[in-house]
This record gives sequence, structure tokens and C-alpha cells, in this order.
Amino acid sequence: MSKLIGKVAIVTGASKGIGAAIAKALSAEGVSVVVNYASSKSGADAVVTAIVKAGGKAVAVGGDVSKATEAQGIVDAAIRHFGQLDILVNNSGVFKFAPIEAITEADFHQHFNVNVLGLLLTTQAAVKHMGEGGSIINISSGVSRITPPGSAVYTGTKCAVDGITGVFARELGPRGIRVNVVNPGMVETEGSISAGFIGSDFEKQLIAQAPLGRTGMPDDIADIVVFLATNEARWLTGEQLLATGGIR
Repeated sequence: MSKLIGKVAIVTGASKGIGAAIAKALSAEGVSVVVNYASSKSGADAVVTAIVKAGGKAVAVGGDVSKATEAQGIVDAAIRHFGQLDILVNNSGVFKFAPIEAITEADFHQHFNVNVLGLLLTTQAAVKHMGEGGSIINISSGVSRITPPGSAVYTGTKCAVDGITGVFARELGPRGIRVNVVNPGMVETEGSISAGFIGSDFEKQLIAQAPLGRTGMPDDIADIVVFLATNEARWLTGEQLLATGGIR
């Protein structure tokens, strides 16, 4: 029997890629899931349909996490539909690589508003309803360790996510809420494909450095998130799990 039956989770940015895989994996363990999306309602609806078809419970909820009222609305929807909140996965994110000469104010604000402010606002709204046994899992990136050229703004946001995770682990630990961060390496998603990373020389260089010799898949990350949500991870908080196939 699953250790997560009866739990309720919010997964932000869950209409595709890693977020969709996390939502489905949590549902498979008995979790009722709020599948958040910012723009792709059709994608979120498809994730919900897949979950329900498999016997799970889920609802698609639109909302831009970088806006306080909408972040609060996502959390309100979880309480309205399922009556509680036990797990928050802060997965929403944007990424764009550019050399220093091409960095713009708009790029900076877009990245930090979604990747950092969005995490802060959603967590702020969620913790009002979370208590003993709650688990917050932030999705960062391996770029905060390997700092690839052309990623200054994106890497900056993910370094912020790593640091915020440690702070929140200390703040929320006394309330029995654990906060951890998963740092994926290259993962084959719709986003990494459309950005041209999959099949690129950059991907080939990473695979050559990876002891496990391949690019990650969304399910590789989703299974780690499920573990962090369970009581089996009860002694883990403030941890950074580098999920890169061994790249350091």
C-alpha cells in the first residue's frame, strides 16, 4: 500500500515535462493533485485526464505563480477541492540561455519573477495550510553547480532557489514541515527539445561527462520527488539532491 494515500499535493508548472511527470507519479501513489498551469490549459487538462483514467484524483488550476493573488488562488483551489494540503512541489520555471552581451532587463525580470518570486509567493500561501508531516520540494537545476557559459540569469535564479530552500528548512522545521530541493541535470522535455538542447553538442558533452551515460527523463526526477514527499524521507530537510546522472 502506498505511503501517500490520502495526501494532497500542488505541483506548479505541471502541464508538461518534469511537472507533468511529478503530478502523475504522485497520483500513482494515492495523492490527490492540483495540476497548475500558467498558459497551457490543454496540457494541464491532458495530465488530469491521464490521472483520472488511471484511477487517480486531480484538477487543473490556472495561475501565474509570480502574482500573489494568483498564487493564493492555486492554494485556495487545493483546499476547496480536496480540503487540505500536504505537499507542495515548486516546479514552475522559465529558462533561456544568453551570453552577457545579450542579457536584457526583461529577461532578468521574467526569470526572477517566475523562478524565484513565484516560489516565494506560492510557498507563502501554502504554508498557511500545511503542518506536521508537510513536504515542500523545490525544483532547481544542476546549473547551480556546473555554471555553464551563457546561463548567468537562469543560473542566478537556481542558486537563489537552493539558498531559499535552506532558509525555509530552518524556518519551517519547527512546524514539522520539511523543505528540500532537487537539482536536475539535462532532462529530455518539450522545453529542452524546443530550445535545441536535445541533440546538441552541449548535450553530447554532458552525456560524455555523466557516469550513467545518458540524458535524464522526466520520470527520473519524478521518482525522487515522490521519495522526498514520503515519510521515508522524514529525516531529510534542507537537502540538495543533485539529480544529474552523476555529473558534478
